[in-house]
Amino acid sequence: MAVTPPISRRKPFAFNASARAATAPTLGAGLAPRPIAVSVDTHTAPRRTTRSGWQRRYGQWLCVSDVAVMFVSVGLAEMVRFGAAPGQSMNPASASGSVLASTVAVAGWAGLLCIYRSRSPWVIGAGAEEFRRVCAATLSSFGAVAVVSTLLDLDIARGYIAVALPLGVLGLCGNRYLARRFVAVQRRRGRMLTGVLACGAPDSIAALASSFARRPQQGYVVIGACIENGCDDRSLEVAGVGTVPVFGHDGDIRSAVAVSGADTIALTSAGHLGPQRIRDLSWQLDDLDVDLLVSPGMVDVARPRLNVRLIANMPLIQLAKPQYHGAKRFKKRAFDIGFALSALIMASPLLIAAAVAVKATSSGPALYRSERIGLDGRPFQMIKFRTMTVDADQKLTEIIALNEVDGGVLFKIRQDPRVTPVGRFLRRYSIDELPQFINVLRGEMSVVGPRPPLPREVQSYDNQVRRRLLVRPGITGLWQVSGRSELSWEESVKLDLFYIENWCTVADLVIVLKTVRAVLGGVGAY
Repeated sequence: MAVTPPISRRKPFAFNASARAATAPTLGAGLAPRPIAVSVDTHTAPRRTTRSGWQRRYGQWLCVSDVAVMFVSVGLAEMVRFGAAPGQSMNPASASGSVLASTVAVAGWAGLLCIYRSRSPWVIGAGAEEFRRVCAATLSSFGAVAVVSTLLDLDIARGYIAVALPLGVLGLCGNRYLARRFVAVQRRRGRMLTGVLACGAPDSIAALASSFARRPQQGYVVIGACIENGCDDRSLEVAGVGTVPVFGHDGDIRSAVAVSGADTIALTSAGHLGPQRIRDLSWQLDDLDVDLLVSPGMVDVARPRLNVRLIANMPLIQLAKPQYHGAKRFKKRAFDIGFALSALIMASPLLIAAAVAVKATSSGPALYRSERIGLDGRPFQMIKFRTMTVDADQKLTEIIALNEVDGGVLFKIRQDPRVTPVGRFLRRYSIDELPQFINVLRGEMSVVGPRPPLPREVQSYDNQVRRRLLVRPGITGLWQVSGRSELSWEESVKLDLFYIENWCTVADLVIVLKTVRAVLGGVGAY
């Protein structure tokens, strides 16, 4: 990127602990404030992360770079429209009209990006919502151009939209992607972060802190805790994170915010507070420029299944049921057939080369058939290129003690003596799995889904893990893009169950794109 967003931090938030505790406002009518549970040395209190400062500057930089991308896209479209190549002269009247049209188009385009809040602090830096808003604003902009040109009978060539629209979408999304890469690097260095004061039960605070630590690119870090119902501990130990300082209890959250210097309050177990105190707390945090997050207390549920409904003047979260049948299954099957056919056609030279390499370097057939358990517990023969010696199944009992996967359900070792040299290369780049697209066409597998289990694995399933059989197993899945063989059995099951509960076509496309990156990197494959 030619320009990098500036980073700024305010001065530390000065605070007198004893004076603040005596004057701290209550969280609701009839609720007397309690003093902070621990004394805090203001010289060692964390610095305020000044999230609003870097977010404002980052948003301004995005605005400037977006406008530059839009001018380039519209300029190239105007060149196509008027038929003028670079270096050729253009009629002065046409040139002035072109500049005016480009300026108006960019102004309207930029306005829609603002209307769609594509630079909102809640969407920039992580997640797919930012890209969705950019694409929606761009499509709306060019849709408006098409409608206006039709109604007013304006002479706007189709080539103008045909060039500017794809260039604009690719340019803006590419600009946001590069900006995200920059932000991710800064966040891993401890910059451009949002400091969170987690309030609730110790176990829920620990779970939140661990989740944030596993995803540093999200930019959230727990810098303090407020324990519900009081706490005499000065710190909270979190596995994989370290020590989280305890600044008080949930009866005096506002004072704890001032001491900790947090930008965001996260209520991890808010049921005991009640709606009245949560509302009063949100009012009191307005003048502090502090955001309030409330955990719904549900895990492994994706956003498409959550709907906020106002029932009897009460905001309630509706949790939609997972969809395994009907229109969604039909769309998934159509996607599988189309993708599998395209993949087999495009990869046919690679398939032939792999088959020849396997046959030429070891005895036995090029393809290997393995019995796996599919949809609703039905067995099928999964096809893949043979990567081991012919007697690999008979040798399993000899090396079963070398298993490196915890739990004993899966069997994986990094240096498996049964794998051939060619097989090791095929496994590293997942070429051995390409014949499984034939299983997809047969209806036995899906492009994206849970890992196809062996019969002996299914025999050890409990009722929870057996839910993996509600959908077709996949060639790739969340387990593939989250570490592949590096995952433990518990992590693999958790990812598969999350996918089953929340799958959708858009998620499948994202997983396929991430799979390409994971395969090319060869990480976790053995």
